[in-house]
Amino acid sequence: MNQLLKDTKIIAVVGLSDKPSRPSYDVARYMQQAGYRIIPVNPQCSEILGETCYSDLESIPEKVDMVNVFRKPEDCFSVAKDAVKIGAKSLWLQLGIINQEAADYAKDHGLTVVMDRCIKVEHKNQQSSTN
Repeated sequence: MNQLLKDTKIIAVVGLSDKPSRPSYDVARYMQQAGYRIIPVNPQCSEILGETCYSDLESIPEKVDMVNVFRKPEDCFSVAKDAVKIGAKSLWLQLGIINQEAADYAKDHGLTVVMDRCIKVEHKNQQSSTN
């Protein structure tokens, strides 16, 4: 997981909320402050955290390293299919989000998959173990 976080530069966050009280906002802001480029994916917003927001993964005009998902488990299979379509290198399902079918699909198509873990917590743990 440490190598995955080191190799990742651009993270598309599916289900990113524009509300600062939401976990997705807190996690994305943390990752942005840690030096990652965040690309929000939320059809209800035009901008979040100072970045242009896209309605879906296929609308993003640049390469994405990771797709980080803040959606209900039942929505994850279609997100996994889109992550494969856009050539993402990894799919990260946040803490509490488990969809084995989505994970298997992404893995079968060459993506690294992390499921049911918080990227912010994992990043903080990695930082404290390297200091």
